[in-house]
Amino acid sequence: MSEYPLSFEWAGEGDPPSPMREVRLDLRALRENLARLKQLVAPAKLLAVVKADAYGHGAEQLAPVIAEAGADWLGVADIWEGLRLREGGVYDIPMLAWLHGDDAPYNAAIVNDIDLGLSSLRQLEAAATAARAIEDIAIVQFKLDTGLSRNGCPPDEWRALFERGAELETEGVVRVRGIFSHLSNTSPEDDATQLALFEEALALAESLGLAPELRHLAASQAALTTPAARYDLVRVGITMYGLTPDPSIDVTALGLRPVMELAASIAAVRRAPAGAGVSYGFTHRTTRETTLALVPLGYGDGVPRSASGRAEVAFGGRRYPIVGRIAMDQFVVDVGDDPVAVGDRVVVWGDPATGAPSADEWAEWAGTINYEIVSRVGPRVPRIPVES
Repeated sequence: MSEYPLSFEWAGEGDPPSPMREVRLDLRALRENLARLKQLVAPAKLLAVVKADAYGHGAEQLAPVIAEAGADWLGVADIWEGLRLREGGVYDIPMLAWLHGDDAPYNAAIVNDIDLGLSSLRQLEAAATAARAIEDIAIVQFKLDTGLSRNGCPPDEWRALFERGAELETEGVVRVRGIFSHLSNTSPEDDATQLALFEEALALAESLGLAPELRHLAASQAALTTPAARYDLVRVGITMYGLTPDPSIDVTALGLRPVMELAASIAAVRRAPAGAGVSYGFTHRTTRETTLALVPLGYGDGVPRSASGRAEVAFGGRRYPIVGRIAMDQFVVDVGDDPVAVGDRVVVWGDPATGAPSADEWAEWAGTINYEIVSRVGPRVPRIPVES
């Protein structure tokens, strides 16, 4: 048995030390983003997507705030994500989960008031079996494939799914609350084709005796750009976190602000001579005598290695380049002759209005999209809610 405790409380004077690395979550920005989005999509209701740990922001911290701020629904990818939120105390808001394996715990979803987004007759029968076993009703929403060729019931199986859904409703085992699909956001023409197919699906469902109260097709991009796709409900994910669903859309002009700020405290400082190699492979060598600052974040925390030698960070009111390869736990910043000290706070990405690099800039440096930048932030980085 170790003589050292596995957990401890701060026993020093004043507040405990700040974490070496952190994500700050701007709750004011989150609330204002939600209010603005609700205004933009009204009269449609708003489903706030908190899958993948709220796009890396921290679902357990943000889901209660989102519910209190007026979201009508929460959306998760799988049932387990929803159960964790229910267990964490997020009860008084409807929830939808739409991606399931054969071993999905449908019974737990039913008991915990999580709507089942179902993509096949097989899934519908499994949900009905679970409902019968616990003598309850499965509340379901049919997920349809209107062109993405991934999760969702294909058009040639819609009739069988709708007919069986109507039978199970009559039996009192299932209630079909919604029908939904997802646009590709490829082009206005492609989206219009999908929208027309979705209309065909709704007409078929009605002809077979279904009367879903919720029809939804629009996610973040269509919610902002395609009013005809809003129907009864829109699903907002990346925009709720203050980021754009597409580079062509300026969400700042819509009044949205980033919620996430990734930062760390400088762990080491050294003066390096001209010609000094930096990090693995010496992909960078100093061209002059300079000061190098070590930042304790790396690709193990979600900072993309592919941005090595291109990305920048901000501290002291200025931006500085990352030099050398980003490693698993750390990267190096060249600050030239500017003053810097261990413990100085460096912002990796955040709100560009503050001078920080944005998640969009990091996406460009890494050759990816802002969704991936924020959602990959690792679990050892604490999420800290703040009021801006």
